[in-house]
Amino acid sequence: MTDAFWRTTAPGATLYHEGVAFAVHSRAAHAVDLCVFDEHEPSHEKLRLRLERGEDHVWRGFVPGLSVGALYGFRVHGPWDPTEGHWFNPRKLLLDPYAKAVVGVPAWNPLMQNLAADGSRDFRDNAHVALKSVVIQDEFDWGDDAPPRTSWEGTVIYEAHVRGFTKLHPKVPEELRGTYAGLAHPAAIAYLRELGMTAVQLLPVHLHLNDGFLIARGLTNYWGYNTLGFFAPHPEYAATRDPRAQVDEFKVMVRELHRAGIEVILDVVYNHTAEGDENGPLLSLRGLDNSGCYMLNHDARTLNYTGCGNTVNAASPPALRIILDSLRYWVQQMHVDGFRFDLAATLGRRGAHFDPEAPFFQAIANDPVLSRVKMIAEPWDLGPHGYQVGGFPAPWRELNGRYRDRVRCFWKGDDAAAASFAKRVCGSDEIFGSQGRPPHAGVNFITSHDGFTLRDLWSYNHKHNEENFEGGSDGDGHNHSWNCGIEGETVDAEVKAMRRGLVRASLATMFCSLGVPFLTMGDERWRTQRGNNNAYCQDSELSWLDWRESDDVATILKFTRQLIQFRRDYPELRRSKHFSGAFNPFTGRRDIDWLDELGEPMSHHKWHEPTRKFFGALLDLGARGALMLIFNASGDAIEFPLPKGEWERKFDTSLDDSFSDKAPELDHKTFVSAARSVACLLLKAARESHPVSVL
Repeated sequence: MTDAFWRTTAPGATLYHEGVAFAVHSRAAHAVDLCVFDEHEPSHEKLRLRLERGEDHVWRGFVPGLSVGALYGFRVHGPWDPTEGHWFNPRKLLLDPYAKAVVGVPAWNPLMQNLAADGSRDFRDNAHVALKSVVIQDEFDWGDDAPPRTSWEGTVIYEAHVRGFTKLHPKVPEELRGTYAGLAHPAAIAYLRELGMTAVQLLPVHLHLNDGFLIARGLTNYWGYNTLGFFAPHPEYAATRDPRAQVDEFKVMVRELHRAGIEVILDVVYNHTAEGDENGPLLSLRGLDNSGCYMLNHDARTLNYTGCGNTVNAASPPALRIILDSLRYWVQQMHVDGFRFDLAATLGRRGAHFDPEAPFFQAIANDPVLSRVKMIAEPWDLGPHGYQVGGFPAPWRELNGRYRDRVRCFWKGDDAAAASFAKRVCGSDEIFGSQGRPPHAGVNFITSHDGFTLRDLWSYNHKHNEENFEGGSDGDGHNHSWNCGIEGETVDAEVKAMRRGLVRASLATMFCSLGVPFLTMGDERWRTQRGNNNAYCQDSELSWLDWRESDDVATILKFTRQLIQFRRDYPELRRSKHFSGAFNPFTGRRDIDWLDELGEPMSHHKWHEPTRKFFGALLDLGARGALMLIFNASGDAIEFPLPKGEWERKFDTSLDDSFSDKAPELDHKTFVSAARSVACLLLKAARESHPVSVL
């Protein structure tokens, strides 16, 4: 091969007509061997090639005659000195960090470790159980596929699990349920379209590993936040067993969702890997470039800012390149539309400190590919000063944990929650607006995969995680939940009605708030996890979406669809600028005004009354009139005097059929706001002006 080849061959396996080129980075290694295995007998090594080191610390080689489907791995020679951060052991076959497909079962095996039981280096060869990388071809017939490129103002996100979404779907063929092909099935896509979703955010689909302690308990890492390969789709989510066809199956899923106008956002885990701490398995990065890819302390032990044993050092050039190359691959070759970064504060760390100008953020901002797709941060981790809501640079979007907590507290009936709740409804201006960022810089969520479902939020005061076999130590103990008087399931009609009403009030709050709404799979179908708020290890009906019909399911599903359409009908709920109290001379109204239970302007003092649980928000619609949102978190009905004009009820969450046109007629003078409810009224051709109030 030419000198240009040795200078330019990219990491991973690159397919040529004459054969396959291989490249892998390792700065401290003394030698790297490429091992090629028999496709029909994966434990049989048929070729070993010593790679050649380049000035860039990338080891390269070329195997003529090799083609698509070839299986391979690396053996790396070098110092074995954990006290210096070096874990080289040529007896361990390592997965290519750039592997685009794998063969083998990604499950724990003692041979993955690097230490024997007595603490010495383990010299047993693991080739017969190790995962192997697969050479694949990137070509795929995308047809006329094009990214939907939905604006942030128009985005509605549905968080789903590839397996859990269709595992029980009666209209998806049984052999496709729980797979990429199942999610691509017309019945699955039709449901998302009819619901009104513009984007589906998938829990991790990168190759991930089941933890040894979970396997010992008969459980699995169902959520998948234990990544091993940043380029390969998780094989167990594919209907086909052919690793090359699994990549194509994922691409078909993306193409079919795009045809329906639905974007694909991946939940990605670059903050840590499945190799865990020093007692974890030796699989890939640890055996290739431990000190270059992980954050280490002064004893060369892995820092644990993630709660998962190790922390990827995204400020280090080797690790940063892998992350950026992975992201570009999923955009350019797999056509995904964006990413949600798990524990994203970790990626912005320079050592122990979070820095909004960290190399990772700068690289994304200046990348011609990645700067054009959706980027969402989970803006916290477990390290020092790890809670960074509002701390990410534009144009990042952030999961707004303050929104989740304040909305829960308000509807739970906590004292002194009204002012903060109103700020969340208005797009968290004090968090994002002060930096010149728009309301949709915040992704508004009330629940996510991590925590109670929306139904359980109003059914349990305490977590019930017994099935995880961790003695109740797992899962958040501060959920701001309320059981409405009875813990768990009940036949009490009054309690059940209260819970349904709180679910509707929560949904109405989210879809009428400024920002990007985020709906968790199943909340629209009255889904329960029986009080488990950490079902990460439950690959069972506890986590799968229940597609059975019931009156409760039908009512909540219909209401959710109507809410999403209502949000679409009123662009004022999707505005890209924060409210300012600006006066509109054409209507005689301000962009927003706040009223108390007497119809009088809210004042700073009123907002901060400890018992304040009621207020109205009047939104100017220009020539279309105005919307009045009435929030009542108290336990009592309140008769609210309406401003003069002709009023029309749009919805009332106190009614099971909240958008019903058969509700009692308004008298246009007062409105009786039911306990723990949200109501929305439309004022037609009204020109009343009201003094602006200050939160």
